[in-house]
Amino acid sequence: MNTPAPLFTALQALYSELKERHSLQDELNSLVGDLTSSLNSRDEDDDGVRGPTLLEDLVTMHRNLKEQESIRVYVGVVQRALVLSEAVVKQARESAPIGVGQYIAPRQYAESVSGLCAQIGEATGQPETTLRLVTFVQEIRDKTWGDIKSALTSELLTAAEKIGWPKPVDCSAVQEADRAVFAKAFRRLLELQTIGQRVHDAAGGAPDSAPGLYALQALVQPVALRFKYHFEGTRATNKLDKPEWYFTHILNVAHEHREFMEGVVQLFLQSTPYKEVDAWREFAFNLLPLLHRRIKRTMPLLLPHPPLLAHTICQALAFDAALREEGFGLSGTYTALSASTPVVEEWNGVSATILDRKEWLDHWIESERDFALEQYNDIMLAPDAWTFADVSETDAPAHAGELKPTISARRLTALLAGATDRMVPLPAASQRAWFLTAVQLPLLDSYRVRVSASLDAFETLSHSLVRAVPAALSAAVTSECRGAAHLISGVEGAGRLIKALMSAMWVRQAMGRWGEEIIMIFLELCADMHVQAALRVRAEGNPLLPNPAPASSAVDAAPDGTLFDVLVTAYAELVREAEDMLVQLVTAEVEGLLKHYFAELHGDDQPMSSADTLISPALLPGLAVFGQHIHALAQALCTHIPQRALLYRRPGRVPVEQGKRLQGEMALWAETARGALPAGVRAEAPWARLVQAGRVVGAEGDVWEGVLRVASGFYGLDNMEEYVGGTELSEEEVGMIVGVRADYDA
Repeated sequence: MNTPAPLFTALQALYSELKERHSLQDELNSLVGDLTSSLNSRDEDDDGVRGPTLLEDLVTMHRNLKEQESIRVYVGVVQRALVLSEAVVKQARESAPIGVGQYIAPRQYAESVSGLCAQIGEATGQPETTLRLVTFVQEIRDKTWGDIKSALTSELLTAAEKIGWPKPVDCSAVQEADRAVFAKAFRRLLELQTIGQRVHDAAGGAPDSAPGLYALQALVQPVALRFKYHFEGTRATNKLDKPEWYFTHILNVAHEHREFMEGVVQLFLQSTPYKEVDAWREFAFNLLPLLHRRIKRTMPLLLPHPPLLAHTICQALAFDAALREEGFGLSGTYTALSASTPVVEEWNGVSATILDRKEWLDHWIESERDFALEQYNDIMLAPDAWTFADVSETDAPAHAGELKPTISARRLTALLAGATDRMVPLPAASQRAWFLTAVQLPLLDSYRVRVSASLDAFETLSHSLVRAVPAALSAAVTSECRGAAHLISGVEGAGRLIKALMSAMWVRQAMGRWGEEIIMIFLELCADMHVQAALRVRAEGNPLLPNPAPASSAVDAAPDGTLFDVLVTAYAELVREAEDMLVQLVTAEVEGLLKHYFAELHGDDQPMSSADTLISPALLPGLAVFGQHIHALAQALCTHIPQRALLYRRPGRVPVEQGKRLQGEMALWAETARGALPAGVRAEAPWARLVQAGRVVGAEGDVWEGVLRVASGFYGLDNMEEYVGGTELSEEEVGMIVGVRADYDA
């Protein structure tokens, strides 16, 4: 059957279309297979690892495209912030005067970025998340202010260098043009600070790390560079054991520039909102961070070396005192005036960098205690510890004319006086109280215990000998006990008791002077212990301190006693004990030696021959011992009084009238000794040297001329019998006594 041609053509076309459809279907199936993420459809590479599908590649590229778009936006935001920042800094550097608008654009842009990012956070359900972009833009905003400040600071320093800064500025030698440029640059920084206060206060805080006047902070920068060059580098001026060098350097800088600050800078401030700021105090205040930073950097090196640490603290306290004496204080500084509440507390000083840190303060006080204890042990172990000291006029305290101490007592009070000198400058009452209880009071109590133990040993040995041998302290001591008996009997035994007595009396009087007259700081500390609860608790827990009663104020406290009342009472008991033992020693020896004499008096009455009318031989031993004690006392006084009254005086310090008075006073000693003994007994002999010394210093007329000839060597000492009634003084002593007279012409 023949098919019509049109139909055949149609069928042939349909077949072709079906064939093409099947081809397209196959191709589509192939493409779908390529897009399928099934592992069976992935090609394997050389390592046998199937690669990503096309769909996965498309997803990855789409994600990368979004990230790059985010980066582009991020960079665009940062670029915009940087462009605004650079434009503002350039405008501030080139334009005058400075306007608020110059800094508004970066701030507004930072606020807009922060707001948009906050909206994004709320949309994503993370409202409290701060994007790094926001923080970065805010940092650029704050850095913009710092760059503006740095630009104007450089301008001021350039102008300051032309007038001679940082050397002391001689205003009369500065050219008017240079001074005008300096004044303009100075005022521009003040204007910037005024704008910053207005803008930053409205925004809730300034980006400045160190509060203070910008202009004076700028002027401190060259000083800081010089300080770093000398004291933080490798130069010979950077020595750990010479803290006084950098303290003195800062003190000199503050002093040298005071005239410039008060005469020039203060006038600049008068026409600004900062007219109440004291220019010199503000300048000195900005110098202090140099010292704070230096101290903090050196502390790790100082702590292993207590002497260096103590020296640094001492120099820091001395610096604080010197700067206060110059008139420095917190009032009048920018920090005090800009505070929300008035600043009424005193400046703590640079020493607070160390003292306000508890571990450093503890370490220092422990080091002071160890040093004092080591010195105390050296004092007590010295072979001459219990030898009487010759106290000269230059190193004697106020009560030295009354007592002659042992070397240990004098050195102990000198050690305590040195410790007190280091305690007094401490700024806080708690620090002073701690130092007192840790260093000084234990030494005083240790010395008291040592003297008390020596008295107890003396008494124990005396009782032991008395029990072992009857009348052991008398002349009839057996040979076995004689070696120990001489230590606790006779003049030597009395001398040991006198040394203990004088040591206790010397320290007791020293404490009385410390507490009442010499160092008022002890009275203030005593009053603080009545007022401050923490100090009162410390005092109540220390048996060496009086128990303070609570008071509402220092005025109400008004302490009746002193901090040393407990120890003064303990030393007074020690003095009474030594005095009683001394009296007991002398009376026991004399009474023991008088037993035979009293036995004769109460014996049987027998006829007496003419020879028996003389003094009984039994009385002589007792009188001899009593005479030895009296002679030793007179000899000690006759040596001590001329030394203190005459030989230690500076040459030419005694006028004739005072010499006559000294002559009468020295003669009074002999008169007193004569009056204390029965009539007819000669008591002048032990006092001969003292009386003759008084006659030399009070000589007049021919007697004075004769004494001068003896002192000059023209006459021999034999002539002193004619002039002063004796030859007890040596030629050297006569020359020294003559030399103190104001009318003596060598």
